[in-house]
Amino acid sequence: MWGTEWSRYEVIKQDTPRSVPQMVGSVHATDPEHALLIARHVFVRRPSAYALFVAPAEAFFHVSQEGLKDLKPEEEGEEEAYWVFAKRSHRRSMVYGDLVGRFLAKGPRGAVLEALLQAPGVAFWAVPERLVVGTEPTPEVVESWFAPAKDKTYRLQSYYGLITAKEVDRA
Repeated sequence: MWGTEWSRYEVIKQDTPRSVPQMVGSVHATDPEHALLIARHVFVRRPSAYALFVAPAEAFFHVSQEGLKDLKPEEEGEEEAYWVFAKRSHRRSMVYGDLVGRFLAKGPRGAVLEALLQAPGVAFWAVPERLVVGTEPTPEVVESWFAPAKDKTYRLQSYYGLITAKEVDRA
């Protein structure tokens, strides 16, 4: 990696205490804490949020529906916890996937296969839980990180009018 290139982090957002965390996009940052701050500004400026998480993009294992038929679990290695996300259909293109759950497995393929028993999907992502960094959903954190965005007035782009070039007097 070049010295001027920042790592990419996938962003996971939970809108309310009862909603399912969803993969919503990615940001480039120097480290996980920086990624959380950037994710807050990109994904939580106006919509509400309850919690925000990031994980390095290269840590995600991804498999599409076509690849599921040949997927075999890892047979060696230590069991660890994985967060597994599923995209349930191709209709919602803005959200990558919903959290299916946390699964103990020897690798990401095994975690995806466990998740597949609970939820169908057209694509799955698995990431080791140890690499997920997020905000704590305490009242203080929710207030300081997310509440200020609720008071901002949202205006459509058309509210600001068009910027046009002025006539230049050619005297």
